[in-house]
Amino acid sequence: MKHPLAVALCAALAVSALPAFAQTTGTASAPPAASAQRTADNPLFVESTLDLRYPHFDQIKDEHFGPAFDAGMAENLREIEAIANNPEAPTFDNTIIALEKSGEVLSRARGIFGSLNGTDTNDARKKIDADYAPKFAAHRDAVMLNPKLFARVDTLFKNVDSLGLDAEGKRLVERYHTMFVRAGANLTEAQKQEMRRINAESAKLGTTFSQNVLNEVNDSAVVVDTVEELDGMSEAQIAAAADAAKSRGLEGKYVITLLNTTGQPPLPQINNRELRERVHKASVARGSRGNQYDNTEVISQILKLRAERANLMGYPNQAAFILEDSTAGTVEAVNDMLGQLAPAAVANAKLEAAELQAMIDREQAAKGEPTFQLEPWDWAYYSEKVRQDKYSFDDAQLKPYFEMKNVLENGVFFAATQLYGITFKERTDLPKYHPDTWTYDVFNEDGSQLAIFIFDPYARPSKRGGAWMNSYVSQSELDGTLTVTANHQNIPKPQPGQPTLLTWDEVTTMFHEFGHSLHGMFSDVKYPFFSGTSVPRDFVEFPSQVNEMWADWPSILANYAKDYRTGAPMPAELLAKVQAAAKFNQGFATTEYLGSAMLDQYLHQLPADQLPDGSEVMATEAAALKAAGLDYAPVPPRYRTPYFSHINGGYAAGYYAYIWSEVLDANTVQWIEQNGGLTRENGDRFRSTLLSRGGSKDAKQLFIDFTGHEPQIEPLLIKRGLAPDPKAAAN
Repeated sequence: MKHPLAVALCAALAVSALPAFAQTTGTASAPPAASAQRTADNPLFVESTLDLRYPHFDQIKDEHFGPAFDAGMAENLREIEAIANNPEAPTFDNTIIALEKSGEVLSRARGIFGSLNGTDTNDARKKIDADYAPKFAAHRDAVMLNPKLFARVDTLFKNVDSLGLDAEGKRLVERYHTMFVRAGANLTEAQKQEMRRINAESAKLGTTFSQNVLNEVNDSAVVVDTVEELDGMSEAQIAAAADAAKSRGLEGKYVITLLNTTGQPPLPQINNRELRERVHKASVARGSRGNQYDNTEVISQILKLRAERANLMGYPNQAAFILEDSTAGTVEAVNDMLGQLAPAAVANAKLEAAELQAMIDREQAAKGEPTFQLEPWDWAYYSEKVRQDKYSFDDAQLKPYFEMKNVLENGVFFAATQLYGITFKERTDLPKYHPDTWTYDVFNEDGSQLAIFIFDPYARPSKRGGAWMNSYVSQSELDGTLTVTANHQNIPKPQPGQPTLLTWDEVTTMFHEFGHSLHGMFSDVKYPFFSGTSVPRDFVEFPSQVNEMWADWPSILANYAKDYRTGAPMPAELLAKVQAAAKFNQGFATTEYLGSAMLDQYLHQLPADQLPDGSEVMATEAAALKAAGLDYAPVPPRYRTPYFSHINGGYAAGYYAYIWSEVLDANTVQWIEQNGGLTRENGDRFRSTLLSRGGSKDAKQLFIDFTGHEPQIEPLLIKRGLAPDPKAAAN
C-alpha cells in the first residue's frame, strides 16, 4: 500500500507515514454509491503518467477530491473484506502484503489533498477537510477494529518466527500488530463502540482547531496608521506591510502580518516600543480572545477525549500511551530529560536578561529618560542590540550574503553533493500547484534518478505556519516507487524585482528541512510502511538537525555566502563573528522551547478528571509553566496552548521530540567532526546505516549502528551553551 497522507515534518499537523486506513480517527456512515462512482476526467483515480508518478497538479481540481475519497474508501473496504474473509489460512502474502498494496486511490487522493490543503488552502478545501475528517476516521475504525482482520494479523504475529521472513518482513508483521492493538483491536465490542465515538469527535475538533489557528493568524494582523511607527524596519518590510494593508482594503495604512510562533520576525527591528508591545500582545492573545476563532474550548475537549481514549486502552493518561511506542519509551524518561535541561536553561536566560536590562538602562540614561523593566516584547529588540555590541554584527549585515536561491543551490544542494555525491537539475516542464515553487530532478552519483524535489519557500495567507517537509510519493521496492518530496517555509516574499534575502535562522531552517527530504530520498526499503521518515516521532527530527551542521561548515559557507550584488564572499572576519555567536541567546531559545515541550507533557499527563474546561485553559497553562520552573515572564513559551498546532497533530505528547532528537544530533555531529568532517566516506556511512533504513529497524539501534555508542546528553548541553565546552577550555 502506498503512503496516503504526505509526511509533514517540523510542522504542526505532522503525521507518521502509515497505511491509508491508519491515518485518522472517528466514525461515519458508508459513502453513497453515486458519489463513489469513478469518472474518466478525475486524475486522482489513476496513477500519474509523469516522471516518478509526480502529481498532475495542472489537472487536479478541488471537485475531484470528494468523489476520489468516496470511491477510494469504498474500494479499500472491499479489499479489506476480501483479506479478512479469505478462506485460506493467513500468510504473510495474503494478509500483510495484501494490506500494504490496498487503498491505492484513497492513498493518492489523501496524500495530494493533505499537502495542498496545508500549503495553499481555500474555502473549498477547508470545507472538504471538515466534511471528510470524520469520514476518514470512520474508515480507519472500520479497518482497525475489524475482528476477522485482526485475528489474521494476530495469528501471523504469534507465529512470526516460523514464517521464514527476513528481518524487515518480520518487523513489518510486528509493527502491523502493534498498530492494530494500539488502535483498539483487543477491546470488547462495547469498548470499540466507545472508541469510534471518541475518534469521530476528535477528528471534527482537530479540523476546527487547525482552521481556527490559520484564521486567527490572519485576523490578528496588526494595523499601523503611520510609516513613522515602523521606524527601524527595512524598506522592503515597510513596502510589504503597505501591500498587506492594501490587500485588506486599508489603503494608506500598514499591516504587520503574524507567523504562528509567539515571537514575531519584525520585533528585533521595530524601534517604537508601543508598537512592539502591540505586536507581541496580538501574537499571544490568538485563540483565546473570545471570538469565533477561540480555541480554548476546542483544545479542552480534544484533551479530554484523548484522556478518555488512553483510559479505554488501559493507560493512565495520553502521554503514557503515546510514549510507550516512542524511542523514549516512558513518561519518566521524558520528564527526566526535560527536567535536567530546564533549570540550566532558565538560569542562562536570566543571565541573558541581565545583559539586556543593562543595555536598556544605559540607553535610557543616555537619553535622559527613566528606565523600564525588560518585557517579552523587548527581548528580541535588545537581544539584537547586545549581539551587535558583543560581536559587532547584526542580521542586516548578513542578509546580502544569503540570497535565497543561491543558498538553496550553492549551499544546501552543494553540501549534499559533497557529502553524498548526488546532483540536482532544475525542471520547468512539470506542473506546479503554485507559481512560487521550484522543481528539481535529483540524481545519484551514477546518473540514475533518485527523486524529484519541490521547493516552496514563501509565506502566503493560504499557507499554514512553520516549515515542513512532505512526500507526494514515497519510495518502496514493493510498489516500484521513488520519492517525490517537498520542502516548505514561510519566508516573506519581497517586492517584485527585489531579491529574497534570508536571515541566518531561515538559512539553517532550509538546511534542516532538506535533511528531512534527504531522509525520504535515500529511503531504500522493501515495504511502504517503512519508507523514508516513517520512524518514531522522537527520532524523525534527528537527521534533519544533523543536516544543519553544514550551514556554517567553512567550505560550504564559502560556496554560498556571497554578496548578491557583487559576488564577493562573506569576509572572513564576519564569518568568524557568526560562528563565535553560535551559542548567543541560547538560554532564551532553550527556555522558550522547553516552555512548550513541558506544557505539552503537563497537559497530556493530567488525569481525565483534572483536565481544564475551556475557561480554565489559560490558567492551567500558567500552572504548568510554574510547576516546570519555566514561569519566567520575559520568555513566554514558543507556542501557547490555543495556537500550539503541534499538539493538535502528530506531536501531541511528542513536542519533546525536537530536543530528544537533538541529543542524537549533537552526538552524531560530534562523531562526524571527530572522524574527518565533510567527507564522502562519512556521508555514505550515514546514508547506508541510517538514512536509507527508514523504519525498517529499531530507531535507537540505527543511531548506535552509526555512532557506535549509546546517546549521551553532554554534547547537547555543550551545543546549547548549558555546559562548558572542553575544546574552548583547552584553547
